[in-house]
Amino acid sequence: MSNAQQLPESKAFLPLAIAILTVSDSRTPETDKSGDKIAELASQAGHQIAARQIIPDDAETLRAQMRDWIADPAVDVIIATGGTGVTGRDVTPEALAPLISKPIPGFGELFRMLSFQEIGTSTIQSRAEAAICDGTIVFLLPGSTGGVRLGMEAIIVPQLDIRHRPCNLSELLPRIRHEH
Repeated sequence: MSNAQQLPESKAFLPLAIAILTVSDSRTPETDKSGDKIAELASQAGHQIAARQIIPDDAETLRAQMRDWIADPAVDVIIATGGTGVTGRDVTPEALAPLISKPIPGFGELFRMLSFQEIGTSTIQSRAEAAICDGTIVFLLPGSTGGVRLGMEAIIVPQLDIRHRPCNLSELLPRIRHEH
């Protein structure tokens, strides 16, 4: 681990409550490998799974579920998988758009840069993104387990660890929520 990513021993880990949203017309709880991967990696990191849903590729239904979780003080982070491609059925970014308080463009930029190392120029088809929505951190990942693994391991898990240096989203959450 580089100096920029060292975890200081003096700071205690802070578990966050994570809601997992799988966006798919065809996945079931038994076949949701990407949702399983998010749950596995978040739990291994020490976070709690607050909720989990599979919802079809329908912008209004997705937006309603995200709005409910954003309004729920028991949910700190939403991680969605699926619906971030470029076909007509891929509507997850559009569903999230009206709910965004502050976009986090660096997430999508970094995700695609890292993804390029694995899948080359095919990464341009990903509309992975992140945002703050009324005090809740939201990440949109591709539906592939490889994309989920990459986003979780390389970016999300470190950024949700309050010990990650030089900075992380976890330690900013109280300020994001305007708590003092």
